[in-house]
Amino acid sequence: MAEASDRLAAALAGIDEANAADPAREVIDGAERPAALVYSERMSGWLARIAPGASEELKLAVRAQHIERWTMPRASFPMTREGYLRWRTELAKYHAKRAGEIMAAAGYDAGSVARAGALIRKQRLKRDAEAQTLEDVACLVFLENTFAEFADQHDAEKIVDILKKTWAKMSGRGHAAALELAIPPRARALVERALADG
Repeated sequence: MAEASDRLAAALAGIDEANAADPAREVIDGAERPAALVYSERMSGWLARIAPGASEELKLAVRAQHIERWTMPRASFPMTREGYLRWRTELAKYHAKRAGEIMAAAGYDAGSVARAGALIRKQRLKRDAEAQTLEDVACLVFLENTFAEFADQHDAEKIVDILKKTWAKMSGRGHAAALELAIPPRARALVERALADG
């Protein structure tokens, strides 16, 4: 079991090392830290809360969901709906590839690499419990850390629509966790409106 634990620790460290190169910074407790690293740690934190018995493949997929995302900026694709969807698809492929490289270097076999890649690409969402857990985790990280500021920058109608789509992607377990979040009053009111409308 120690070997498996060492393998997981090595892969997580490799993902963290890659994300630590993010030039964007986020201030946490007064200190600047790489934004991608902060995001991946938040993802792992939420996974530990809602699925403490998660498989190694899911732990790694969650940690690597946005690995080196800054290397493929949104502006590198057409600023259209089609361009956005293509960007998201290419990002998922890239994240899965990078996670796979790091996992293989840490000693994971092809089956584990393929499984983590499928989770990162969110294949069979709603039919695969682990893919659904990853989606719940991503939605919870967004709602807890990004949503309130995002909501302040856009009109209410757009935010309510985004919330409805986000809610539809989540499971009952994700919904329950989301309703326990402490978010600012305006953001909370928008959530309540989206749920009432939906």
